[in-house]
Amino acid sequence: MKLVFASNNKNKIKEIQLLVPSSIQIVSLEDIGCTEDIPETANTIEGNAILKANYVTQNYGLNCFADDSGLEVDALNGEPGVYSARYAGEPKNDDNNMNKLLLNLKDKNNRKANFKTVICLNINGEQHLFTGIINGKIIEEKIGNNGFGYDPIFVADGYTKTFAELSIEEKSTISHRGIAVKKLVEFLK
Repeated sequence: MKLVFASNNKNKIKEIQLLVPSSIQIVSLEDIGCTEDIPETANTIEGNAILKANYVTQNYGLNCFADDSGLEVDALNGEPGVYSARYAGEPKNDDNNMNKLLLNLKDKNNRKANFKTVICLNINGEQHLFTGIINGKIIEEKIGNNGFGYDPIFVADGYTKTFAELSIEEKSTISHRGIAVKKLVEFLK
């Protein structure tokens, strides 16, 4: 089975390919010749996943799935949430985003947060949503060189290492995206 993953984020594509069986071939936006920036104008993580999947289905007529993810911090009323990738503004910059988040949490004792991923699958004229959430906390400084986004400042509940200290294989088995992809794979089977 060939399935378009509506992303050009090479890190995400790598994570997803590790999680799906070899019988499912993941094809990127670049592979189908989609070079335009797909609008992410919804005000929810679910909404953005749906927008991206619908864009590919409507413009390319292909079965596909799209994801959107966000970091939701309790003490910041769920921020950065849907704006996680652009929290510190344009252009997207992981370090600037983390610095802004750490600054906004400076005087806060509650460091609880969660990563949330929603996958929207458009297949054979039907739409399905799969959600993955991992709870944890934001630490006070960046640790680790793996991963991307907020990985260097997020420690999942039950763990002592940040996502950026885990290998891609370790992270993908416990992460929000990993949980959502497992649900997607179960459905596809």
